[in-house]
Amino acid sequence: MAIPKQLSTTAQNETFGGVTYHIEGELVPALQVELSTTGVYFEHHILLWKDPAVQIALHPLKGSFKRMLAGMPFMLTGASGPGRIAFSRDGAGHVFGLHLSPGSGIDVREHQWLAATENVEYSFTRVKGAANMLLGGTGFFIDTFSCPAREGILWLHGFGNVFEVVLAPGEQIDIEPGGWIYKERSVQMETTFQKLTTGLFASAGQIVFNRFTGPGKIALQSMYYHMAGSE
Repeated sequence: MAIPKQLSTTAQNETFGGVTYHIEGELVPALQVELSTTGVYFEHHILLWKDPAVQIALHPLKGSFKRMLAGMPFMLTGASGPGRIAFSRDGAGHVFGLHLSPGSGIDVREHQWLAATENVEYSFTRVKGAANMLLGGTGFFIDTFSCPAREGILWLHGFGNVFEVVLAPGEQIDIEPGGWIYKERSVQMETTFQKLTTGLFASAGQIVFNRFTGPGKIALQSMYYHMAGSE
């Protein structure tokens, strides 16, 4: 398996999916998007600043009641131009954009995405039970973003630095459940349990991993953060 490589921490004048964007900042980076005919949607609490001409409106979400009961955001916010708008998350980390082509899709771990262009479709699933034991055994959400007809951009935030690896068919990697950010939909995920066979906790201790099997890309973060609302 190839060694995961760090993604670029900055972007200047990147144009794709109907918008131009910039990523700047060292400790808590900010995403700046230039809007014209294509809008974006996002979680409202990550908005940093905007031009007065940029219009803000609610962006409804299917299945919002289920997410509300789980303590997750249940309404999204949309912005339309012309004008500029900027986003940042309250945490040290790494912001990056994924350029999605028509017919592609990405699975994203909860609390990792910043924004997406309006031509990117959004859905989610809840992984229940023991799929993530470090989240109290209650499960967690996976957000799915796809572009069925037109190209679009998805911007994500990773805690610490972000590394990406491409798995060949059948190649595998074990990642701590809080350490992965996104995977291509061709990558399969399962949960594995490794018992501690020696030492003080040999009789009952175990380590939990999410095991990913290629083909496809997967990204991980060097600093993971378990949200209290998921426990």
